[in-house]
Amino acid sequence: MRSPFDDAAAMSPYTGPVVDAHHHVWDLGLGGQPWLVEEPMIAFRYGDYGRIRRDYLPADFRADVATVAGRGLDVVGSVFVETEWRVDDTLSEIAWVSGLAEKTGVPSVVVGHAVLDAPDVAEHLAAVAAAPLTRGIRHKPGGAPTPDRARSEPTSMTDPRWREGFARLAPLGLHYELQVPWWHLHEAADLAAEFDRTRIVLNHTGLPADRSLPGLAGWRNAMRLVARNPNVYCKISGLGVPHTTWTPDLQREVVLTTLELFGPQRCMFASNFPVDALWATYAQIFGGFQDLTADLSASEQRAVFFGTACDFYRIGPDRLWAAPTAG
Repeated sequence: MRSPFDDAAAMSPYTGPVVDAHHHVWDLGLGGQPWLVEEPMIAFRYGDYGRIRRDYLPADFRADVATVAGRGLDVVGSVFVETEWRVDDTLSEIAWVSGLAEKTGVPSVVVGHAVLDAPDVAEHLAAVAAAPLTRGIRHKPGGAPTPDRARSEPTSMTDPRWREGFARLAPLGLHYELQVPWWHLHEAADLAAEFDRTRIVLNHTGLPADRSLPGLAGWRNAMRLVARNPNVYCKISGLGVPHTTWTPDLQREVVLTTLELFGPQRCMFASNFPVDALWATYAQIFGGFQDLTADLSASEQRAVFFGTACDFYRIGPDRLWAAPTAG
């Protein structure tokens, strides 16, 4: 797991500053997330999400992150990622979250939403890029529900019009957040190769929900393919498995394989809160990450907990809640 050019293995769990690279906040009174307030509830990869159908604001997030202080972790910054706000008004979400950030410090930076094959995508992306805290966009490209249907049911990533919108990101200084099941990562690899100046970050570790031996083998091969592109990064997050307790042992192979394939300089840890609160507490998730990376070098640990996210999202000292400790 260790890189030959790194310093000696830390051989102990990481302590020091953390940037949580993927979380959400929402105020259901604003009506921005139909999926959270309307009936019937949608089909969701984690099943019943009734427990997160409540307001989750910066104060709630800070209360959650405070629970890791006893483990020597100091969360000093965070990345907000869009929450499937009303698709006809997603600029309002950016404005609302940016306002929260100015008042509370949470989040540090913002990832907005854009429909890349929309007729007004040029104007929309220009507005997104003009928001001072915005760093990129997410537009989920869809896809097949199972691996055996992936070749016959491609995602939007193969659509020429969608790619025209994608081509506009890099010139505006925006990156792309990709959330897609691992069986479509061959399309992502092709996209990354063609647009090698556009940075892409894979959300939620390629969604490895199937932890059977064949499921993990398929996921591993797909991750290896997309990781060959140096412009693709990965968030190690979203690892909840329905009806299964979140433990380090459950996540060991996924976490360590991802770090091996991408390297710590292209990986970052994230909570996906409050969504992953359906399966674990904040302290369980980040405590598990500490345990799983105890054998990494000190510099590798600092990268995945803090440095990679700061570099990728351009989070300077002015956007951190506190000065980072030495770790």
